[in-house]
Amino acid sequence: MKKSNQISLRFREVLLNGKWIANTNYKEMLSDVTWQQAKIQIGTLNTIAALTFHINYYIEGVLHFFEKGKLEIRDKYSFDAPEIQSNEDWNFLLNRLWSNSEKFAKHIELMSNKKLEEIFVDEKYGNYKRNMNGIIEHCYYHLGQISLIKKMIVEAEKDE
Repeated sequence: MKKSNQISLRFREVLLNGKWIANTNYKEMLSDVTWQQAKIQIGTLNTIAALTFHINYYIEGVLHFFEKGKLEIRDKYSFDAPEIQSNEDWNFLLNRLWSNSEKFAKHIELMSNKKLEEIFVDEKYGNYKRNMNGIIEHCYYHLGQISLIKKMIVEAEKDE
C-alpha cells in the first residue's frame, strides 16, 4: 500500500469513519450534538462549535493550498467561528467539515511517495508527510477535548 493511502485512511479514520485509536471519530462524536449543546461554554473551555470550526479551518486552509497553491490561513484566525444560532448553522458547519474532509483525504491519496517527502509550503514546516500526520494528530487532540466537553454537557443536563 502506498504511504499516501495509509495516511489518507488514518485521516478518514479520525474524521469520518474510524474507531481504532479513539473508539470514535468526529462524525460519530458530533452526530447527536445539538446546536444548543455545540455552543455551550463551560468555564474557559472552547465550545464544541469553536473546536469544530477550528479543525475545519485548518483542513479547509490546507485544502485551499492543495487546490490553489496558496497557504492563506493564520493561527490567529483559527478560532474566529461565526456564532451558531440555529440547527441550520450547525449542520452547515458539520457538512462543510465532512465535505472538506473527504476532499482532503482524496488529495492525500493522490500524492506519490516522492511528493510526501517534498517540502510543504516552506522548509520551516518540513515535508508533506510530516504535515499530513500533524493534521491527523491535531484532529485527535481536539477530538479528545470535544469528547470530554460533550460528557460534561450531558452530565450537566442530567442534573437539571
